[in-house]
Amino acid sequence: MASAAEQLAANLNFGALAKAEELKKRIWFTLGALLVYRLGTYIPMPGINPDALADVFRTAQQGIIGLFNMFSGGAVSRMAIFALNIMPYISASIIVQLLTTVSPQLEALKKEGESGRKQINQYTRYLTVVLAVFQSYGIAVGLEGSGAVVSDPGWFFRISTVLTLTGGTMFLMWLGEQITSRGIGNGISLIIFAGIVAELPSAIAGTLELGRQGALSTGLILAVILMAVAVIMFIVFMERAQRRLLIQYPKRQVGNKVYEGQSSHLPLKLNSSGVIPPIFASSLLLIPTTVASFSQGQGPAWLTTVTSLIGHGRPLFMLLYVLLIVFFCFFYTAIVFNPTETADNLKKHGGFIPGIRPGERTAEYIDYVLTRITVIGAAYLAIVCLFPEILISYAAVPFYFGGTSLLIVVSVTMDTVAQVQGHLLAHQYEGLVKKAKLRGKRR
Repeated sequence: MASAAEQLAANLNFGALAKAEELKKRIWFTLGALLVYRLGTYIPMPGINPDALADVFRTAQQGIIGLFNMFSGGAVSRMAIFALNIMPYISASIIVQLLTTVSPQLEALKKEGESGRKQINQYTRYLTVVLAVFQSYGIAVGLEGSGAVVSDPGWFFRISTVLTLTGGTMFLMWLGEQITSRGIGNGISLIIFAGIVAELPSAIAGTLELGRQGALSTGLILAVILMAVAVIMFIVFMERAQRRLLIQYPKRQVGNKVYEGQSSHLPLKLNSSGVIPPIFASSLLLIPTTVASFSQGQGPAWLTTVTSLIGHGRPLFMLLYVLLIVFFCFFYTAIVFNPTETADNLKKHGGFIPGIRPGERTAEYIDYVLTRITVIGAAYLAIVCLFPEILISYAAVPFYFGGTSLLIVVSVTMDTVAQVQGHLLAHQYEGLVKKAKLRGKRR
């Protein structure tokens, strides 16, 4: 069976896409949903002066607002109804995952299977609403204090902003779930992916315009292109890297038959934390810059000092960026992967790692291996994010060429292509089964 699957995978080609009707429907649904999302990023909120907003955004885009604008596909700079994007849902998901490690009730729900997962998802939605309300209210107050951005400040504007932005986030959350169930790929990841990719052409055009004006040299632009290609190749290699632990299953007897022992592998990804560490590290480091930009020089002296010390390109910024990436890499890996639970599941099914005693010793060994490969994974994330950050700082290259954006784009592309290949493989299996049935009937 394994050899047949390997043979099918080797012969897999996208020419079979024309015959896979179900897959084509899923792809069209995904493209339609992403088109709806992109249209929403151009629908402005009521009561906003676009010219004044553009002036404020121009001074604040180096902070966390610029990062969120990248993820939202420019919706923040236009203050559209999808300005919050899907970020409250991501924050809520991470918070709930953290709570499952400290709350016995949530941990018990997690072990209940499908029903428990649905209940946890419901809690995540509730927390998303709470976070979206707080964030949208903060945006409304911040806009009112940013000069003439708001045409008619007051409680009516604040309430309408909260309802609009919270409703936009909830719609995107629902849209992402629909893409996951009825389309191709992870809906939430694809929404962020679409936002980044949609702004790439304007970022490239802006970079080429800077080169035409002489602000950037031709050699530097070529270096940026070569660096982006090299970083993409490096990301693909590292994201596919795994450490496989050999798992042995003993002989078992069913009735009068004795089945030989089998072996399999427990794959441990080199980067189990995904893109969460650089996103969190960037967000935390950019908060002081954002607060200072909104205060417009009226803030306390210590805030100005901190902002100057952790500005782009400063040694302290680079050091803190790397340290935060490493910390969140280990922290999030510890949340998403539980060696004790994995060892217990292996023991229940009779599996064991050769030379390692089942149970506690197996958990210690898995944790030891996971810690070692996470060191490599954390170093990989730090390198990928640090080199583009240096270019952004010293060469004024747009945010979209940063390591975080490249990491998201490449990871989501690889995941989506893998799902398309999975659907094509399933379609080929169905074709083989139908042919086998027809041959059986003819005989």
